[in-house]
Amino acid sequence: MSDENDVDDVDDAWAEAMAEQDEADAEVESESAPLTSFNGDEQPDPVQQEKLDVILDIPVTLSMEVGRTQIAIRNLLQLNQGSVVELDRLAGEPLDVMVNGTLIAHGEVVVVNEKYGIRLTDVMSPSERIKKLK
Repeated sequence: MSDENDVDDVDDAWAEAMAEQDEADAEVESESAPLTSFNGDEQPDPVQQEKLDVILDIPVTLSMEVGRTQIAIRNLLQLNQGSVVELDRLAGEPLDVMVNGTLIAHGEVVVVNEKYGIRLTDVMSPSERIKKLK
């Protein structure tokens, strides 16, 4: 009986998290890129489709950064189990979401059924990302 309750609790937690996300999405105005619509008679240009397929298959590394710090090698070598390393970020501040080392968004940690996730709170526009590269 407790297993059924655990499953119901997990489903409820995920449903609640998804409802919060839907509310957040409704509040945010998004810019949509123009999409080419295809009816049954039109086929995408094979060359363009091939280029798109190549791009879509490129692997990227997605990482979340809690914070950073700089320490001397002397102090690094003294670290052991139980050592505390102070980071440059306050508790409660959003995490940085990085793709291949480039900041693309900020988010907050969520825990559902003992698994970590991240809820994106602020996604940078492509033009902001390009500015950061320069």
